[in-house]
Amino acid sequence: MQIEVAQQIAAPRERVFDVYSDFLGWPRWAGVKEVVLRQQGDPPPSGLGAIRVVRARGMAIEEEITAWERPARMSYRLIAGAPIRDHGGEVRFEPAAGGTRVVWTTRSSPAPAGSSAPCSRVRSAMRSRA
Repeated sequence: MQIEVAQQIAAPRERVFDVYSDFLGWPRWAGVKEVVLRQQGDPPPSGLGAIRVVRARGMAIEEEITAWERPARMSYRLIAGAPIRDHGGEVRFEPAAGGTRVVWTTRSSPAPAGSSAPCSRVRSAMRSRA
């Protein structure tokens, strides 16, 4: 199954990309308990090849960054820890009038719960930093 969620954020896409890709900062705004960087990526710390462990709601999921094109997009794949299979996602940061259009697309079997949360949390984080 594939799900796509889009949200407009009133901030430049470079800034939105940087807030979203700062995984270690997610506990401040993304509704997660902790993010641990298991392996640095290129560019460090969160770029291509990074492996992160996200702890939230009693689960710890491990994801690998599979694409990194600042400030346009980043992709990831789930490598351990969740009761879903074949999960991968892409977040695109598109220039838009007055800011950035963030488009989060996920694919998995079965469909993930709470699929609208990431974009709304990015928007909330950007509002609080404005």
